Amino acid sequence: MPTVTELFATFPFDHPPRRLLRDELALLSPAVPKVPGVSWDPIPPLKVVHFDQDYQEGAFIPPRILWEGDTGRIEWMQMNFRQPMYHRNLDVDEMSYQIRGGRTLMTELGTVELEGGDLVRIPCGVAHDNFGRKASHILWYFPTPLRDVGEVVRTSEVLIPPFEGWEAATVNEVHTDCLGGRHCDRAVQLSDERLILEQAHQEDERLQVLSTKVDENQTQWIWQGAQHAVGVTDITDSDGREYLRRRNADEVQYQIEGTRLLVSANGVVEMTPGTFVHIPVGVAYASIVAGSSRHLSTVTTGKLDCVWEAATESSRWNLEDIEAYRARAFAKPVS
Repeated sequence: MPTVTELFATFPFDHPPRRLLRDELALLSPAVPKVPGVSWDPIPPLKVVHFDQDYQEGAFIPPRILWEGDTGRIEWMQMNFRQPMYHRNLDVDEMSYQIRGGRTLMTELGTVELEGGDLVRIPCGVAHDNFGRKASHILWYFPTPLRDVGEVVRTSEVLIPPFEGWEAATVNEVHTDCLGGRHCDRAVQLSDERLILEQAHQEDERLQVLSTKVDENQTQWIWQGAQHAVGVTDITDSDGREYLRRRNADEVQYQIEGTRLLVSANGVVEMTPGTFVHIPVGVAYASIVAGSSRHLSTVTTGKLDCVWEAATESSRWNLEDIEAYRARAFAKPVS
């Protein structure tokens, strides 16, 4: 039977993972009880969510909550409008990845223009507003503090007006806790927007826009904290014979570009751009990639539950199906 390698990793990943040799068929097969009356919990399939990366015309919809738990939340949103209020998180940092389109992010730490591929973190307690133009983005809400550890490509600046056509006005300002969740408004008031934007003159800190650049077959962490980390992973020409198991962290992946087959004992998922997948703590997985693939990896020591009602599930393949996929992926073209 084919032998593969399993990397057994422990958050916060500050030490090399252990390397274990595995029989791949056994690794992907359910355990068989040896004692009458002994059984294990059923192994559920992986939860999968997909949204087209391009802006979809339609009526306004609020951010779609995909995964959430006691220590965080992941959302997807598209917008072609100005947000109807300034928002101030009382208990979390708010991070985002710009998928498509343009977005003006206005805050008390300055204003910055975001485009596809940009990542930015809004520190806890900072008021902010967004103006999207056929834009889509991912949002993370994780308890503070997190650190920016990725490559900085630019920073926010004091811009008044923040965008063409802006006029000073009285705006709504909303303060929320509960990890940025629904029905957690704690204070709602009116505010002078010019004063909000001018506050940046009094602040030394600026927003840092971070890059998704990553070396081949590496993970570049973007944000790190005591319980969470978000990074960008590149996989190039992988036959999927190296599995990764995270001992103490749930993981949600988002496919940025390229296509790969994610393989696990819980099922397989063809990861195309715009696809999310949840890999529960302790589940070993590998990726088969012909060419190049990049995805976002969100890891957390807290439990995340998929709450998006339209989520689908991974498929069951046997090892013969997986080997056939490998063969097709790396077949040499006929001249």
